[in-house]
Amino acid sequence: MNTKDAEVARMFGTRFTPGANYASEIWPGYTGLVIESGELRPMTWGFPRHANSKKTGKPLKPSPVNNARDDKLRIYPIWKEAFRHRRCLIPVTQWCEPEGEDRRNTRTWYSVAGEEVFIVAGIWTPTDEWGDAYSMVMVPGSDQMSLVHDRMPTILRPDDWSVWTDGTPDEAFALLRTWDEDLVVDQTDELWFEKRGSSATLL
Repeated sequence: MNTKDAEVARMFGTRFTPGANYASEIWPGYTGLVIESGELRPMTWGFPRHANSKKTGKPLKPSPVNNARDDKLRIYPIWKEAFRHRRCLIPVTQWCEPEGEDRRNTRTWYSVAGEEVFIVAGIWTPTDEWGDAYSMVMVPGSDQMSLVHDRMPTILRPDDWSVWTDGTPDEAFALLRTWDEDLVVDQTDELWFEKRGSSATLL
């Protein structure tokens, strides 16, 4: 997300409180921007996942689950309630996937042609660990992504924004489909190594 919060708020006609602290590259577990109830506000990217150590049995530090699969939204408890009651819009400049061999993979960026910022479907939840947190909803990847990843964010058209946030669960679920237009793809030589294992970043 390389657009200032004031400009994003102007683009989408939302309220906002100046001073949101977010980086241009947003990694799981860090702060990003979402639009929720007509307000642009910061949240932590990723729902907290809890697990115990296999060696000691003691609780481990929660890890962020940054993406929610469309086919799991109505099944998995971690997503189910948020999908029914707390859907949000995620403004995105572009997102990134690792391409190539593990440990030597590089960054490939995807964006929507002609759009400085576009909207991705999200869900959010209040947490004890990180305050309010959000997750992107992923659908099967388009042909342009077939060699890199089998999933991609759910890109929403303007006519679908209010349906996603305010419609019934069935109406919202009907919007979870693969983007059917060409994406702008930027294959770089920049190494992914800083965050191996993460499935997507936003910029």
